[in-house]
Amino acid sequence: MKLFVHGVPDTPLVWDPLIDALDLAEGDYLAPALPGFGCPRPAGFSATKDAYTDWLIGQMEAAGGNVDLVGHDWGGLLVLRAASLRPDLVRTWCAANAVIDPDYRGHTMARRWATPIKGELVMMGMRNKPRFLRGLIEAGMPPGLGEKEIGLIDKTMRQCILSLYRSADGLRFSGDWVADLDQLPERGQLFWGETDPFVPYTFAQRFSERRNVPLHIEMGEGHWACYTRAAEFAAVLKAHWA
Repeated sequence: MKLFVHGVPDTPLVWDPLIDALDLAEGDYLAPALPGFGCPRPAGFSATKDAYTDWLIGQMEAAGGNVDLVGHDWGGLLVLRAASLRPDLVRTWCAANAVIDPDYRGHTMARRWATPIKGELVMMGMRNKPRFLRGLIEAGMPPGLGEKEIGLIDKTMRQCILSLYRSADGLRFSGDWVADLDQLPERGQLFWGETDPFVPYTFAQRFSERRNVPLHIEMGEGHWACYTRAAEFAAVLKAHWA
């Protein structure tokens, strides 16, 4: 089973071009929405990094194991964490434009979201959807994707984003999240957009070298290379899965 995990503030719509390029039948893959992202937030769900990891592991278990994991942005981080905790459920894994690195200090928006009061003020600004959409497009989000997703960025998603980034101290990882990477299954892959303004590709290169994981870089592409270069990503994944 192929299991695709989107990032923040995205939805499963980010996978549509890739799934088309892979020509996957409906029963061959899952592309669930993170709880609270364009869907309800379950009662009592804390929306922390560990809660989302547990949710993903539940998805892997429900799929019956032997899963090919693919994650972008926060989805990539969750893929790395879940695969390191439950390698028995994983056949292969791939992370796009996100790695767990103890030296990464988070991008500007991540640090703002992680800061009490400042994060709430930023979220108030996100309610101006035309302005927020312009900001996303300026950061590299494809306009077509942004126009589809902007209507799904509601109060529930904004609250989940704050909880998630605060649980991760604005994308600063340490402790078990780093140490447990030693348990990652061997069959891994990284896919990256060279001009990503949020996570420079040098972090991908370092992760690749340290852990002997293949890295594919799409030159001239940014954070959403998984969407804008879906055909190229599909070719990488097909070779990886083979």
